[in-house]
Amino acid sequence: MTKDTEEKDQGRENTESLTNLTDWENEPTLLDLKQDYTDAQSDHSGHISKVDTWLENLNVTGAAAHKAKPGKSSVVPKLIRKQAEWRYAALTEPFLSTEDIFNVSPVTYEDKQAAEQNELVLNNQFNTKINKTAFIDEYIRTAVDEGTVIVRTGWAYEEDEREVEVPQFNFVPTQDPNIIQQHEQIHQLMQTNPQAMAEQVSPEMQQAHQITMQQGIPIAPVPAEPLIETETVVVKNQPTLDICNYRNLIIDPSAMGDIDKASFVIYRFETSMSELEKEGDTYSRLSEINIENNSVLAEPDYTGTDESSFTFNDKPRKKMVAYEYWGFWDIHGDGIVVPIIATWVGETLIRMEENPFPDKALPFVVVQYLPVRKSMYGEPDGSLLEDNQKIIGAVTRGMIDIMGRSANGQQGSRKDALDTTNKRKFDKGLDYEYNPSIDARAAFHMHTFPEIPQSAQYMLNQQNAEAESLTGVKAFSSSGITGTALGDTATGVRSALDATAKRELGILRRLAEGIKQIGRKFISMNTEFLEDEEIIRITNDDFVPVRRDDLAGNIDLKLTISTAEADNQKAEELAFMLQTTGNTMGTGLAQVILAEIATLRKMPALAKKIEEFKQEPDPIVQQKAQLEVELLQAQIETERSKATENYAEAELDKSKARDISSGADLKDLDYVETESGVKQDRDIAKMRAQSEGNIILKTAEANLKKDTDRAKAAEDRVTNLINNRSSS
Repeated sequence: MTKDTEEKDQGRENTESLTNLTDWENEPTLLDLKQDYTDAQSDHSGHISKVDTWLENLNVTGAAAHKAKPGKSSVVPKLIRKQAEWRYAALTEPFLSTEDIFNVSPVTYEDKQAAEQNELVLNNQFNTKINKTAFIDEYIRTAVDEGTVIVRTGWAYEEDEREVEVPQFNFVPTQDPNIIQQHEQIHQLMQTNPQAMAEQVSPEMQQAHQITMQQGIPIAPVPAEPLIETETVVVKNQPTLDICNYRNLIIDPSAMGDIDKASFVIYRFETSMSELEKEGDTYSRLSEINIENNSVLAEPDYTGTDESSFTFNDKPRKKMVAYEYWGFWDIHGDGIVVPIIATWVGETLIRMEENPFPDKALPFVVVQYLPVRKSMYGEPDGSLLEDNQKIIGAVTRGMIDIMGRSANGQQGSRKDALDTTNKRKFDKGLDYEYNPSIDARAAFHMHTFPEIPQSAQYMLNQQNAEAESLTGVKAFSSSGITGTALGDTATGVRSALDATAKRELGILRRLAEGIKQIGRKFISMNTEFLEDEEIIRITNDDFVPVRRDDLAGNIDLKLTISTAEADNQKAEELAFMLQTTGNTMGTGLAQVILAEIATLRKMPALAKKIEEFKQEPDPIVQQKAQLEVELLQAQIETERSKATENYAEAELDKSKARDISSGADLKDLDYVETESGVKQDRDIAKMRAQSEGNIILKTAEANLKKDTDRAKAAEDRVTNLINNRSSS
């Protein structure tokens, strides 16, 4: 039986023994998963060969090291390493120069709160949960050295059982006015803002209010003897980041440069039985693993983080290599693939389930340093500088050989210039006598280093200049990137520096896009795995609670990155603006510009002080300003009173004018009526009416007198009649 047949039969036996891992109709077998691994191995080996060559040139090891020959130099100048060292700091600083690396903005107004909450959580996770400095350093160095950086995202969750004191309360009726007032406030808050009530009111008071609502009488919580209980405490609940070794990650070769189009990714990692047991129900069939046959030393394709040969011998700690398969499979047999994850050690499947992450995508972020068309992997600067480093090495070794093979410092003399006695004196440094027939200048010769040909220096300068033009890195050298080609002017120098800054900014954008993708994966995991409430520290003193439900929303993720050149240019423009318009702009606007300049100059403490600075007003100036305001008010009141007085005089003049006009009209009318006899007729009519009225009045008085006399006579008769009857 052949070896392939034995492996297939063994794979089938493992598959049959692990049929209970899932209830899928079309569960992939271990042989199916390993087939993808085998098919992708050829392309993966080609990429490993390229990266190994780049790293050898970077570190001058392996094939890049010059084999030493007797009497010859073996020096290899580290041109690629020199360029890389300039890249590390220039690309790392934009990410680490600011405390908050993420800016989250809402797409719509409704998502504003979600954007603010996500920004707090993301920046807090990068600043406290993850070693940001170490991660960014490794992230940048991996990209610069290898051309591609692959980040594996995940989630770490750990629990622990601890004994804690649980406070107890007795709920008793009360007539305390403070408790009654609290119940009224809680009831009002419950109707207007239930969420605020849940956050602001203590649990015991909420329970007391619930009992109050049921019984109809005020209830107060009274502390009782606390209980000691064992409860599960979450020790760790946070996202994780791991920069993968390029040897241990196999990506679907048919993805055509897009990780989102990859059908599978296989990741090799180092683990132990103890670490697998800690994951709880994540892994199964652990007892069937053959630890001895799957140790790290038994896996030649695996590259560990530690190059030492030390291994543990006990079963819980003994290291072994596991394979993690992330991909898509038709598990239901309906022709539609579903994201899955499978893990195996040797010939034993220990995990098979659907992708547990909320976005259902591969948990890997691939970032290219110098992108290659339709390729998943990028290239480093070393791929461009390999020939330049070899040429510089060859020229440098030749120059060293020229100087090293010379008899520098040695002195020779003609054989007939000195006799034996004077030769001894000459060797001892004493005064001596030489043959007078010999020219002393020709008799003695001092050996010195030979002159290096100008062609060698020219070749070195040319190669250094070409290396700088290929990468855009300006090193400390007299040649290389200068503004000479554009003229020895400030414009020429600025144009050359702008060109290098643009190339560096292009690399930064690709690296920043990778961090943004990591942030998006963090957001999706936070909405699923985060605790119901997280307390986020936003300053040294202020803490903000963030609820998991508030993280969902349609948001836009931005990254705060900038280069030193771009920041310097912005700072100079703002300083020029402040210089030209500082006398006309207010102090508030000037303070904003100064704070921005301090931020661009990487002085966050000074920027914060400038933002929070409030100048105390001068009491004398303040009093003077107040008196000036009062003076203006008094002047305004004076002018108003004058206007009122003028208005009254104008109205009086109008009234007098009307009186004069009316009097003249009345005299004219009287004259006309007098001349026409109307006035006499009116007087006659008035007299006639008066006489008629007098007649009517006299008549009425006479009639009234008659009536009065009759009434009096009648009254007298009645009185007499009554008196007569009374006397009789």
